[in-house]
Amino acid sequence: MKPIFPVAVITFKEGIRNRAVYGIIILSLLMLTANFLICEIIMREVGKVAVDIALSTVSFSGLLLVLFVGINLMAKDLDKKTIYMVLARPISRTHYIVGKFLGMVALIIVSNVIQGCFAAASVFMLNSMYPAYFQRFSWMMFILALVFIVLSLTLLSALSFLFASITSTSFITLVLTVVSYLIGNSLSDVKALVEAPKAAGIDPSPVTIKVVQTAYYIFPNLSFFDIKIQAAHGLMLSFPFICWTTLYGLVYTAIIITLTCAIFAKREFP
Repeated sequence: MKPIFPVAVITFKEGIRNRAVYGIIILSLLMLTANFLICEIIMREVGKVAVDIALSTVSFSGLLLVLFVGINLMAKDLDKKTIYMVLARPISRTHYIVGKFLGMVALIIVSNVIQGCFAAASVFMLNSMYPAYFQRFSWMMFILALVFIVLSLTLLSALSFLFASITSTSFITLVLTVVSYLIGNSLSDVKALVEAPKAAGIDPSPVTIKVVQTAYYIFPNLSFFDIKIQAAHGLMLSFPFICWTTLYGLVYTAIIITLTCAIFAKREFP
């Protein structure tokens, strides 16, 4: 397991040096600054709007990090053929994948902590300015929402590694990752829609229902990790839900990385 650590460190350093990271952080700061302007306009729901915008900013910035930085970390080695130099050393393909993934996870965590601090600062300042609108606000739920964002981004990053191990170009990996993200965030709503057609006024075919139900159990349900609404409204989550959601994210990520290692181990490079 020793070769994993150097690969993870190098991957993390490559991610930090990527200029896109600084662009994403600047964009995040601009969005958090706009939080003050929006809350000035919407005075009735300052607390809910402030928390929702702050968490949405962190989530969106993390998504950009996975799509435009994380995917390139592995695709660059494949496109520029530097993968041969890495595998020529006493590093197995499994060590390479796990090291790359852990380096990306470290980058996600560090980025989330930095942006989470900025988001918390914006909420804290608005809370000081309008305390009457933050009576139901809970810092515990705010921090839990940030942790769940990290879990969802880690799972999405694992999927991007899986697609990168199968496809030959970073563009296809990007498209598949975006599609998985969209499906993962809408599966619960679509499943509820097709299983209760009378309430929605639609008439889906049995094949459509089966396809949606199958996709529901195959694709990761990223909506489990989206608790921005609960955090914005100060709604507490049950302890079993928190435990099972965390376990779901960790187990699904482990399965995806294991599958990625198995596929990458048998892949032939041109």
